[in-house]
Formats: sequence, C-alpha cells, structure tokens
Amino acid sequence: MRKRVLITGATGFIGYHIIQAALANNLEVYVSVRKKSIVAHLAAFDIRYVELNFDSIVQMKANIEENKYNYIIHAAATTKAKNREAYFHINAIYTRNLAIAASSATSKLEKFVFVSSLAARGPFSGLHDSANLSNPLTNYGRSKALAETYLSQIKDLPVIVFRPTAVYGPREKDIFILIKGINAGFEFYIGEQEQKLSFIHVTDLADIIVRALSSNLSHKTYQISDGNVYNSFSLAEYVRMGLGKKTLIIKVPLSIIRVIAWALEHSYKVFNQMPALNIDKIKELTASSWACSIDSLQQDLGFEPKYQLESGLSETIAWYRENKWL
Repeated sequence: MRKRVLITGATGFIGYHIIQAALANNLEVYVSVRKKSIVAHLAAFDIRYVELNFDSIVQMKANIEENKYNYIIHAAATTKAKNREAYFHINAIYTRNLAIAASSATSKLEKFVFVSSLAARGPFSGLHDSANLSNPLTNYGRSKALAETYLSQIKDLPVIVFRPTAVYGPREKDIFILIKGINAGFEFYIGEQEQKLSFIHVTDLADIIVRALSSNLSHKTYQISDGNVYNSFSLAEYVRMGLGKKTLIIKVPLSIIRVIAWALEHSYKVFNQMPALNIDKIKELTASSWACSIDSLQQDLGFEPKYQLESGLSETIAWYRENKWL
C-alpha cells in the first residue's frame, strides 16, 4: 500500500515540482487547492484534490484523520502580500494551524516538512552552517521565521524545515523576468555594490524534500543551495550564454530604484495588491551576501545537487523556448 502525502501550495512553481518528485517516489499524492485555483497544468498528474480551511484547526484535523496522511509537505505561502499582517497571517498563522491539526490528529504523522526560505535567516557574510540564525530583513522573511518558531513549539511534531535560497527552473516567473530582459538585449543592475549570491534548481529542491520524508530525522533546519557562491554577474552571464545574446548593461542607482519601488507600492494600494518590485524586495535584492552552507544537508541526507547554475539555466532556458515563454 502506497504512503500518502498531502502537499500544500501544489499549484505553485515549487509545488508543481514537488508533486512530480512525490509521484516518482511512488507516493499517493493529495494536493490542497482553493475553489478559484487554476489546476489545468496539473491535469496530467494522478493526484487527488482536497480543500483545506487554514483558518480552522478543527476542519483540517478532520481532513487529516479522514485521509490518514503519512506525510505533509507545507509549501503554501505568499511572497507578495498587501501588508505585514497579511504576510504573518498566511505564512505563519496558517502554518501553525496546519501543524497543530496534524499533531493533534488521531492518525500518526510520520513527517511534517515546512518549505521556509533563506529570507527567514536573512543575509549572512559567512559560510559556516548558520541555519540556526534568524535576522530577516523583510516582512516575508519575518513571517517565515515566525512560522519556524511556531513549529518548534509544537510538541511531538516530526518537523523538518528547509530554507531554500533563490529557486529557479522550468515554470519559474520571477527570475524569468531577468531572462526576458536579457533576451530583449538589456541587462539591469541595482547600484554598484558587489554581492554574493546562491541558487538552487527546483528539481534538486523537490527531490531532497521528498527524500527527507522517509528519513528518521526530525527537528532539523536545513539551508539549501547548489553549494556554490556566485557573484553579482554570474546569473546574467550564464543566461547570456544560454540565449546566445549580447546585452546593453544598465546600472540604475539604488536611490532611483527605491523611488520607483515606493511609487509602485503606493499605487498598487489602490487595487489592494503588492507589486513584485516593492520596498521590502529592494532590501533583499541589494543585500551583500546570500551565501549559505549545505554541509549539514550533505552529511545528514547525502545531498548532492544535480544542477549547478550554468547547466540548470541552460536546461531552464530550453524549457522556456520549448513552451513558448521565450
């Protein structure tokens, strides 16, 4: 009998790839969707849909007991919320509620995996294993850090937390904006400050998340990247190579970018929304170092990424072209 996994955030970029990895590991997959969720891109998957009310611990507990999940992967989150309260409600309170429902259910849960973010730790200049540090810059990062705190306080929850760095790969839409710009012949940089950056291909992230389900580990927090540290220009360089393009490099002063972000953020308030470029996002985009260590992940789970940035971007660009994104 196949083991069952509930995946939240399954309609998103990372969630899609977690579904693929779970099915490849012969798991019976249940995905949480909302009534208005777009699920056409999931049609080819042999999965079952459930609707969870993240505001109701009682209702989620009933769902967990009815379906008797062996594992839960909580990947649902918002990266663009209208205000601090919305970030904290969706990313932290919903996480806490689901975890309480899982821990109090009569059916025994073998693993609860939480997909957090390196933003919960914040930028860090060193390379030693800093997974226990928490100095987030943004409301998104603070909401993820609070969710981690809530999980650590729930007794007997077999939790593993993953803090991925910048995630890219087929279907990704944020880094894709940069790729589209380079494809059009333009390469933008904010200010003059050098940065240390890290990346993880979504396939490597999804594979290690699913592998962790059957491990005997719990109450662990892991940073995850491909193990390398890149400079400010590496991403664009590999994208240019993959596209075979030459670009006009444009360096925009940080002061101008801040004004643009402020203007966008305030104009979007009319629509009760938050733009992709906002004041908080500038803090993350200009931080001096997003380097991280994966030593613990390699030691505990034998993690060896299949993709480095150059090869991963090459495959990703090929997918964008094949699927008419470029």
